[in-house]
Amino acid sequence: MKQQILRLLPPEHPWKDRIHWFDSLDSTNNRAKLMAREGAPHGTVLLAGHQTGGRGRMGRSFHSPDGKGLYLSVLLRPTAPAEQWMHLTCAAAVAACRAIEAVCGLRPGIKWTNDLVWNRRKLGGILTELVSFPHSTAAIVGIGINIAQNEEDFPSTLRTIAGSLSMFCRELPSREALAAMLIRQLQQMDRELLAEKASTLAIYRENCITLGTDVSIVQGDSIRHAHALTVDDQGALVVSFPDGHREAVNSGEVSIRGMYGYV
Repeated sequence: MKQQILRLLPPEHPWKDRIHWFDSLDSTNNRAKLMAREGAPHGTVLLAGHQTGGRGRMGRSFHSPDGKGLYLSVLLRPTAPAEQWMHLTCAAAVAACRAIEAVCGLRPGIKWTNDLVWNRRKLGGILTELVSFPHSTAAIVGIGINIAQNEEDFPSTLRTIAGSLSMFCRELPSREALAAMLIRQLQQMDRELLAEKASTLAIYRENCITLGTDVSIVQGDSIRHAHALTVDDQGALVVSFPDGHREAVNSGEVSIRGMYGYV
């Protein structure tokens, strides 16, 4: 797998010597965090054929069966202060959408903040985590994309929620081709993270299916209903409440009514 991915990358790709393939891991993000503490360089990429403990936001699991999906994490060591790259998850979502479109001809939508969706089904997700050091902070961006599953391959609780590229594309996408394209797009994202912030967020907003919908915001035991207006320059979701006040939401669960079984 690794050699096939390397052959699909340009010879001059700057991350080419930092790509690691594992047949199985508990989580590519977990291993990337360990490698970050051990001094792994900026642009280190980890891929796994199978995850036994794939993770999503808010402690959820990410179903990661062997050979059915793309499970990738990249370690970034930004030199700018963290407050300047709070939009990193948004930028990674744009990179993932570009990679999928380039390989499959299908441009997913984005459910704020980190779900890749098509036909109201979740195709994949993004989990960004930070690792703090005495004088710097590293970021781990994990991306999982469902590629080859049929509906029956998903656990019964996910069969009306999850989807895969093979369910919607004319041909089964190549994992190797998608991995190589995603690595290319992530490296471009890294290069443009600050310089092209405005244009990246504009693309994110264009692809964000949450905007313009009624949403439920779950934070702890609190559930509030609002209308999604836009995404601000920090990647937070700006919503309006029935009483007219607006708020930038950057934590908790945001559910779109009528999607993923929410009403």
